[in-house]
Parts: sequence; C-alpha cells; structure tokens
Amino acid sequence: MLPPISDPNLLVNIETADDAGVFKLTDDIALVQTVDFFPPVVDDPYYYGQIVAANSLSDVYAMGGKPVTALNIVGFPKNKLSLDVLAEILRGGIDKAQEADCPIVGGHTIVDDELKFGLSVTGVVHPDRIITNANAQPGDKLILTKPLGMGILTTALKMGKVSEEIINKITSIMAELNKTAAELMVTFNAHAATDITGFGLLGHAHEIAHASNVSMLLNADSIPYLPEALEKIKEGGYIPGGSAENKKFLQDKVTFTDNIDEHEQMIFFDAQTSGGLLISISPEVVEEFLQSLHEKGVEHAAIIGEVTKSMKEEIRVER
Repeated sequence: MLPPISDPNLLVNIETADDAGVFKLTDDIALVQTVDFFPPVVDDPYYYGQIVAANSLSDVYAMGGKPVTALNIVGFPKNKLSLDVLAEILRGGIDKAQEADCPIVGGHTIVDDELKFGLSVTGVVHPDRIITNANAQPGDKLILTKPLGMGILTTALKMGKVSEEIINKITSIMAELNKTAAELMVTFNAHAATDITGFGLLGHAHEIAHASNVSMLLNADSIPYLPEALEKIKEGGYIPGGSAENKKFLQDKVTFTDNIDEHEQMIFFDAQTSGGLLISISPEVVEEFLQSLHEKGVEHAAIIGEVTKSMKEEIRVER
C-alpha cells in the first residue's frame, strides 16, 4: 500500500479517480497535470500521432482546464521501423497540439520492443473553477459528446476486417479534440465531467457516481454509438480484452433492463481511445448547452440520462 500524498496545495489527487492532478500555485492559478501513452490503434503513423495527442490533451479538458505545454514520450523499436515512421508520428502529435494552442516543448525517447507514443500535458485552471468527478448532483442531466465503439472497431481494424470508409470515420472521431466541449461546459457551469477512455462509458460513469455519492439512470436509445461496432460484436471475435475486463469489474454495479441484449451491453462497456466527455450539468441549462455543442460542431453530443440520489443500483441502463 502506497502512502497517501498530502499537501495543502494539492487540490485534486487520485482519490476520486479524476483525469488529472491539480496543484494550486496562486489564488488564481492551479496546474493541471496528466500523462498518457499507448501502442498504435490505426496503421497510419501521422493519424496515430494525432489520436494520441487528442487523447492526452483530453484529460486536461475534462478538468475544465486549458492545456499550456506538452512533452513527448516515445518507446521505439530499434532497427525494426524506419525513423520516417517516428517523424510522422511526432508530426501528427505536433499538429494536433498546435490545434489546441499547446506547444510541445520537448520529450524523451527510449528503445522498446513495442512502439508506444504519448504526451505529458500541463494545463492551467482557476482553483475555484475545477470540474471533477466528485460533484454530480441529483437531477443533473448527463451528456456524452462522442459516439462509442472505438475499441471494437480498432480491434477489427487490427485483423483487417473493416473498410477504408470505417477506418476514416473512427480516425476522425478519435482525432477530434474535446476542446470545444470543454470550453462550453465551463461556460455553462457543468457540475462534473470525465473523458471516456479505457474504462468505457459505464466504467467512467461509475467513477463519477462513486465519487459523487449518486446513482445514474441511462437511456440505451439515447447513447450514441457506431452501428458498425454492433455489427462486429455480432460477427464475434472483435471484443477487446479491456472491454471484457470492464464488464467483469462492473457486473455488480450496473444493471440492464431485459430488452437490452448482451451485444448492445458490450458497446456500453467498450474500452475507448480518445472518447468524448461525459458531463453532468443542471437540467435548467442542458438544452441550451446541447444546442451550443451542436452549433459549434460537436455533432454527436446527446443527452443520455440523468443523475439520481444514491440507490442500490449505482447505474441502471434501460429502454
């Protein structure tokens, strides 16, 4: 058991399973710090770099912060891949970070048997305006900003079982920044938020529910996901190991109505790469917030459920 880290200026740590740590510097400035890296999820090195950067930046956005600088982290197989591949990966990361107005100021590379790329990102946020996992309130509406299904479809991609059209679709979704959604949720005073990554929609919803001492009611018909992912589940053999582990871990925390079959349930457990934000926000502003998201180009955003007082069923998905 590791000792707890205690510092009066450490405003957010690992206790609430939040997306980043937050450390107060002054009365007006707190640092938001995070790091993430993973192996390729698409074949094109440039777009792999973009997806990794978008995913890493997302942790700062999920806290209501603004990314300021980033550092590259690379594990590169010696004498197995051309350095041109590495250059394209780094170029993708640089271009996506520039889109976020977040310069990459350096980094570190090691020799590794498996290619890996990531970013360590530092952002800033006002200490009084941090958005965490721990403040969802009964009555809040829940908004998801990107569709699900990336884990299933990238697994099928590795097996050569998806079309070029689907590859382009999922690449575009994963490379999309959560910048606009984050800026709007701050403007509309969202109560809680997280980004949807490896723990899947239901895993990250559980983290908010647990940290906030609330429960959630989700509407299966409102949750956006790519129909091609459901098709691949029905074909069989394309469920990522992470998605299966999510289902196993959450089995006593999530219930489904009988009219949601196991194939569709797996979509909601699916481990995502660079997914959208899950946002808990007041019902009084949710419609205006959703309209603003759509007007600003966050086209997949949808109201998927609501927060309730804490009940025996932490998360219920119904139709």
